[in-house]
Amino acid sequence: MLKNLFKKGDSNTEIYAPANGKIVPLEEVPDPVFSQKMMGDGIAIQPSDGNIYAPIDAEVVQLPDSKHAIGLRTKDGIEILIHIGLETVSLEGKGFTVHVAAGDKVTKGQLLMECDLEYIRSNASSDVTPIVITNGQETGKTFTMTDVTEANYEETVIITASDK
Repeated sequence: MLKNLFKKGDSNTEIYAPANGKIVPLEEVPDPVFSQKMMGDGIAIQPSDGNIYAPIDAEVVQLPDSKHAIGLRTKDGIEILIHIGLETVSLEGKGFTVHVAAGDKVTKGQLLMECDLEYIRSNASSDVTPIVITNGQETGKTFTMTDVTEANYEETVIITASDK
């Protein structure tokens, strides 16, 4: 009985937009790896500027040499992949200025990277930026995607993780 009295209530984890722009359902991303959710569920943003921000307090766990993506892990174990554009690995880091390194602790709203959107639009297949929960099945949480259509990195919650 006392155990239940002190039990924590259901906790939600809010993941904010890492960029400003138009929100696109993941199913509409023109790449089957994302649209068929092979890497996990999520949402995408058609960025209106080239800044990528931390969507939540987390640790940078992955930052490939090609600089086209950032992997984050929250304190409750949610792994988030921010993949800037499509076919951008072939740019070999050109068009990306990274402000963090693997192992860094970041806070929500912190600038992670600046991207040259014109360069990406001219040299990659798309600048649409998927945000994917790569370990959703292992977290024991339910993920709900927003239904709003415009993202502001400081204000828009794009994914809510709830205890099952």
